Amino acid sequence: MAKRQTVAEQFIGTLVRSGVRRIYGVVGDSLNPVVDAIRRTAGIDWVHVRHEEAAAFAAGAEAQLTGALAACAGSCGPGNLHLINGLYDAHRSMAPVLALASQIPSSEIGTAYFQETHPDRLFRECSHYCELVSNPQQMPRVLQTAIQHAIGRGGVSVVALPGDIAGQQAPEGPEPHALGTARPCVRPADAEIDSLVELVEGARRVTLFCGRGTAGAHQEVMDLAARVNAPVGHALRGKEHIQYDNPYDVGMSGLLGYGAAYEATHECDLLLLLGTDFPYNAFLPDDVRIAQVDVRPEHLGRRCALDLAVWGDVGETLRCLTPRLTQKQDRSFLDRMLRKHADALEGVVNAYTRKVEKHTPIHPEYVASVLDEEADEDAVFTVDTGMCNVWAARYLTPNGRRRVIGSFTHGSMANAVPQAIGAQYLDRGRQVVSMSGDGGFSMLMGEFLTLVQQDLPVKVVLFNNSSLGMVELEMLVAGLPPHGTANRNPDFAALARAAGAWGRRVEKPKEVRGALKAAFAHRGPALVDVVTDPDALSIPPKIKAEMVSGFALSAGRMVLDGGVGRMVRMARSNLRNIPRP
Repeated sequence: MAKRQTVAEQFIGTLVRSGVRRIYGVVGDSLNPVVDAIRRTAGIDWVHVRHEEAAAFAAGAEAQLTGALAACAGSCGPGNLHLINGLYDAHRSMAPVLALASQIPSSEIGTAYFQETHPDRLFRECSHYCELVSNPQQMPRVLQTAIQHAIGRGGVSVVALPGDIAGQQAPEGPEPHALGTARPCVRPADAEIDSLVELVEGARRVTLFCGRGTAGAHQEVMDLAARVNAPVGHALRGKEHIQYDNPYDVGMSGLLGYGAAYEATHECDLLLLLGTDFPYNAFLPDDVRIAQVDVRPEHLGRRCALDLAVWGDVGETLRCLTPRLTQKQDRSFLDRMLRKHADALEGVVNAYTRKVEKHTPIHPEYVASVLDEEADEDAVFTVDTGMCNVWAARYLTPNGRRRVIGSFTHGSMANAVPQAIGAQYLDRGRQVVSMSGDGGFSMLMGEFLTLVQQDLPVKVVLFNNSSLGMVELEMLVAGLPPHGTANRNPDFAALARAAGAWGRRVEKPKEVRGALKAAFAHRGPALVDVVTDPDALSIPPKIKAEMVSGFALSAGRMVLDGGVGRMVRMARSNLRNIPRP
């Protein structure tokens, strides 16, 4: 007679059938039945990290790169509490993640037992679904419901499972039925398409502003831009999906913005927001007509007043829209924006990337520019929040194959190395580069030990300015003297070597390229500790104190002095598309 499964074995078997190949976490007593089930189950691995927050970040990065379900776990009480920041990031990034929050013995819940918390309450704000399993018969349906929520709605589901229940025998029953793991395409209603056609046909100057929702719809956006002669701007999360092979590109808007995106969105008479939940409404116009297309209906109209809200997938919507539009003949608005974009980039592109061979501390812009040139064409970049966001936005050149992952919506520190763990586990042969700040790296520095222990060949490029640079900028703009922002740092390269990895410290600009080449050639984890100039970012004189709120500038136009790498060449090449008189 075959031995019956435990609840833990049934739980893990369901995850394997759902496509989960690894669970990131830290072991603990209430998790022991689950970890042991993983040990004995083919097709799934336990990934031991040093902090549960990193487990959630790693799972979130994996889910963002694949679009498939990823998983993490934490033991009862403090263990699963550590997951919460990474789960917030995954949820706000719409990454399908299943989190197992192990719980104290079921008979002790509600008695102030050792390590007692209530994960079924705590995680509700950062999940679509969060439930406690109270008995073995309940678990299969709860887990299936959690998986369907995470995949179907795009975000986090949390299952709280007491350790004693995980170790019990699973109930006998019928074979589990199939799980739906493929997301459908959402097409707008005919009436919405009709209204959108009418709105676009009636506009003389159309601008497209694109976000992450344009992933997979690059050609559809280009076809629409060609049909209506529209400049195409993007938010940070839309950059990797829309800027490459784009003859209509006018750059990015927002705090990190550059080029003519701001002008293009304000000087049009119809702005189409495509797959973007761009939160900084002070950068959006209030005197032009606006239509928004988004697959998430809750995003429609929550940033600005709309003349038309279209609920649908961007690709599906544009495939319905573009063939019905008349080819616009007037290119004057598009051509003017392309010239403005190229001129704006030309003025600052070389500010910190030329004639810097003797400048120390090293300009971080120069490091980012060289990194962009030396990294693989299909590299995955994970980017720390703060100034690394600036360098990634300005200097990483998209090409349709590279990926850029960061805490771009939640804005957490210390995300880059943990996210690199998840990215590298997907493909050990693909180059993964963590663009880390010294503040973020040191916050979860233990995860560098995870890279070594798991032999993950992640390359950490550490922008070490010994300060919390973005916070310092916020203080300066608000008229406050920087305080509490300085870091007293060790030689991080020496720490990397002590941990058993490759490490090199770089203090002179002429050493940057060689160090990056050597790190990329190394077969295991590597760290390049680059001592960078803490004063590299100059502040435009027109900025006002009330313009800064948290991480982002929230009012007025702003272009930070500092250059934009190879993008100026892209902008200049687009001018060739302007017809000669």
